Amino acid sequence: MSGHSKWSTIKRKKEKNDAQRGRIFTKLVKEITIAAREGGGNVNVNARLRTAVLTSRAENVPQANIDRAIARGTGELEGIMYEELTYEGYGPGGVAVLIEAVTDNKNRTTPEIRHAFSKNGGNIGDTGCVAWMFDQKGLIVVNKEGQDEDEIMMIALDAGAEDIQDEGDTFDVFTSPSEFESVRSQLIENGIEPLRAEISRIPQSTVAIEGQEAEQLLRLLEVLEEHDDVQNVYANFDMDDKVLEEMNG
Repeated sequence: MSGHSKWSTIKRKKEKNDAQRGRIFTKLVKEITIAAREGGGNVNVNARLRTAVLTSRAENVPQANIDRAIARGTGELEGIMYEELTYEGYGPGGVAVLIEAVTDNKNRTTPEIRHAFSKNGGNIGDTGCVAWMFDQKGLIVVNKEGQDEDEIMMIALDAGAEDIQDEGDTFDVFTSPSEFESVRSQLIENGIEPLRAEISRIPQSTVAIEGQEAEQLLRLLEVLEEHDDVQNVYANFDMDDKVLEEMNG
């Protein structure tokens, strides 16, 4: 299993505690607000909003919170003006790190992100320095338990999926962004409920990392993930599964 996939699995386990759940709710509400601001409040015509709402419901975000976030995005309710930012840089071992953030004050966020890099063996880079190393893809994660691999593969590929990978406990279904909604809908209609479904950044290749550099990298990723303004963190690393699990308890 690639490092970024295993890291995502570990993150999901950590998100079960109350503090992490609160942080996830905040991130999802921000995404709904921005999606509604950019494309309107109708989920039937705004694909980004539809994805954000479905993800929020899967995470048990209250409907009232979802409705308020949409209203703030469309201007029906007064709200904070958020700005989307992307940060790029390198972590320990030359690992490429791509960060998607949403903030109401980039003069606060930017130095904090820069400090997180420098304190944990990395350095922030210029725009475009690592973004080209990642492809934007739809990612649908399905629990393997009780599922037939051939059936999932047939349904997903017929609906337009590009690839399916066995990641141990799950199947990762990859799609183009344009086919993401179609593939997810077909899986759900056939009784296959995804654990997670999102538009993600998938590394084109990975960098093997171990030892002290691996420990530093995981600390950097955790610090970035826990920052209130950070929505998503992507990195192109690979490391031994046992090492990754030991470092994360």
